[in-house]
Amino acid sequence: MRLSLISIVCLGLLTNCLSSKKEEAPIGIYVNNQAPDFTGNSPSDSAITLSSLRGNLVLLDFWASWCGPCRQENRNLIWTVQHFSDTKFPGKKRKPSTGLTVFNVSLDSNKDRWKRAIKQDKLNWPYHVSDLKGWGSVFGAKYQVRSIPSNFLIDAKGIIIARNLRGQKLDDFLTNYSLKEK
Repeated sequence: MRLSLISIVCLGLLTNCLSSKKEEAPIGIYVNNQAPDFTGNSPSDSAITLSSLRGNLVLLDFWASWCGPCRQENRNLIWTVQHFSDTKFPGKKRKPSTGLTVFNVSLDSNKDRWKRAIKQDKLNWPYHVSDLKGWGSVFGAKYQVRSIPSNFLIDAKGIIIARNLRGQKLDDFLTNYSLKEK
């Protein structure tokens, strides 16, 4: 009898261990949520998917060519990207992510103005998308963007780790986050 009871308990524990799987973060727009995925068109009409950047530290940045504060923040963002270009951030096991990857989402409705602003502001990274629907953007709606500039910092696993960091606050966060790697 005693042996049977021990066997049943052990079998129950073994079954529980085998059936339990690691809980994944819920999809959402808040810190510690899995960032909602989407695909948008670049200025050259090629499709770019947010999740294709997994393994990198990504700043998902919402802006528009007609937004003065956005254009001002672009200057800060360029400096931040350059400053942290060789910085190692926590990444996948045994392979840290190097540098900050920016994924710009424009709430423009005029493609020529959008393309001109990218060039004028020297936003020389390859990840720019827009559906050219302005405030009706499906990407903005998915992330509940109600004002711009607005951003989401996404870790190498696709988890949102911070929101709406700009200028020095973004730089300070990145500095502290890079120290986690050491």
